[in-house]
Amino acid sequence: MNQRFLFLPRLGCRLACAGLVFGVLAGCATLGQPERAVLRAREQVSPALVHIRPVKEVFQTGKRTEMLAVGSGFIISPDGYVVTNEHVAGDSTSVQCVLSDNRELDAQVVGADPDTDIAVLKLQGDAPFPYVKWGRSDTVQAGQVALAFGSPHGLSRSVSMGIISMTDRNLDDEGASPAPYNNFIQTDAAINPGNSGGPLVNIRGEVIGVNARMLRGAENVGFAIPADIARAVVEAIIRDGRVRRSYFGFELQEMTARSIDPGKRGVLIAGVDRFSPAAEVDIRPGDVLTAVNGIPVNARWREDLPAVRRLMAELPVGEPARLTIERNGEQRDVDVVPEEKTAARGKQEAFEAWGLSVAEVTQEVARRAQLPRPAGVLVIGVSPGAPAGWAGLQPGDIILTMDGETVVDFAVFRKLYDQRIQENRRQIMLFVQRGALTRFVLINLEQAPAEQEEARGHE
Repeated sequence: MNQRFLFLPRLGCRLACAGLVFGVLAGCATLGQPERAVLRAREQVSPALVHIRPVKEVFQTGKRTEMLAVGSGFIISPDGYVVTNEHVAGDSTSVQCVLSDNRELDAQVVGADPDTDIAVLKLQGDAPFPYVKWGRSDTVQAGQVALAFGSPHGLSRSVSMGIISMTDRNLDDEGASPAPYNNFIQTDAAINPGNSGGPLVNIRGEVIGVNARMLRGAENVGFAIPADIARAVVEAIIRDGRVRRSYFGFELQEMTARSIDPGKRGVLIAGVDRFSPAAEVDIRPGDVLTAVNGIPVNARWREDLPAVRRLMAELPVGEPARLTIERNGEQRDVDVVPEEKTAARGKQEAFEAWGLSVAEVTQEVARRAQLPRPAGVLVIGVSPGAPAGWAGLQPGDIILTMDGETVVDFAVFRKLYDQRIQENRRQIMLFVQRGALTRFVLINLEQAPAEQEEARGHE
């Protein structure tokens, strides 16, 4: 480096130092204003923060067990409604909330929506409660300051600061939990395990998102459900206890998967359920959906899909919807009567005399199993040393009949099981579907495990 950049004449040095000090002082003066804004936002939000300790039921081992979890939430009304994630409070047997003033209150789960990962709780305590205000997420811009509140790793009442990195990150292909109606707000404000369900707020202290996910292995790459989506779901849950959506029976895909022509508009239909309303009117994979009730739709990129899915899901259940379909360059209008979309996960229960836990076969499970309609029960857990384990049942099997009697639904399975327990039946024949194949499985309560293992070795 040239030495003139290292040494200055004495007068120049004095002038430089004076300028440096002036700059530092000026910088300190300007830094005070954003700091005060952050403190004001924290003061607005912190009283409404909730540290959530749900007790969740787990059935994956063939028996019912309870697991203590931890998460975050925030109060949205003076009468004590709390917003959090479905993966925090869903399927909970009890929920305890610790407020910012260290009060410990029980809470009731009002409802939960796995499709958007939103749940609503109701505090059981004396109102009024401090609460936060919703902001708008449709005006959020990348580069805007954001604050993430919650209980990272159980450390309650924590706050981290960063910026909005992106406003419409699509995570359909990431993680185990689908989010068909969400694009996420991405932020570098630290979101860690335990932050889930806490608020992401702007510098004015308004909630612009609900913290939901983090990118494992990355430094401070977190994601929040946009406030506009979350608020609509919360209002539906408070009003009806659930979110009611229409189901047409086809999967949508972005147009870039089919055509690189930027002028080609519409949404590609990637798959059609065999026994769905869409199949009944001869909608096929490869068709292009161009309008819904005369409203043009377009999803050139993956990020465009959630808005189209929300538009269709919000159509009235049981009322005809006119879809404009393009096939081989020709357009036609078809009227489709949507069904109500059922939950992806049904109720679960353990049947411990057999070492078996099962779940309700929902519309989604039936679709994956290629069943004409929801029927039977889904095996979700088997205890290796129990009769179901020795019989060879596996998670993913669908039990269709028991001793020749059709298992119409979850309630019928429970009834047939209870009858066999009361009658002390020692051998029960099940007919199950495993993938595309079916087979008979004998639950044998007579043989000892060693004898059952030997019998299976001769199969």
